[in-house]
Amino acid sequence: MAADRLQLVVVTPETTVLDQEVASLRFPLYDGQIGILPGRAPLVGRLGYGELRLTDASGSHSYFLDGGFVQVNGSVVTILTDAALPAQEIDTEKASEQLTEFNSLIPTSDEAFSAKQRDVDRARQMLAMGKRF
Repeated sequence: MAADRLQLVVVTPETTVLDQEVASLRFPLYDGQIGILPGRAPLVGRLGYGELRLTDASGSHSYFLDGGFVQVNGSVVTILTDAALPAQEIDTEKASEQLTEFNSLIPTSDEAFSAKQRDVDRARQMLAMGKRF
């Protein structure tokens, strides 16, 4: 692997979605976006919901990440997530329906409130990304 490249591995519970060399990537952490270039210091972080944008030899590609964790160790970036969906496969109608459904929920406990916020955020991010692609 070239010194100016990263090895990106994206794993879901079902499969390895990506295992390829990339020049750069950007993705959401739970508290904001982060960009990764070759030579990055080691990192372990919790992922948020939103767009994984990677640049490789063939151009730029986007995937929707459904939370999870990331580890940067040397030139290897490993992302563990519940789902990694190519941006072109996002169903905006379904995401819109989910957003409406989650917004109509009335939480009765702190746990239910947190779950509602998580679900609304996920649906909102998926809908916004689906509309862009």
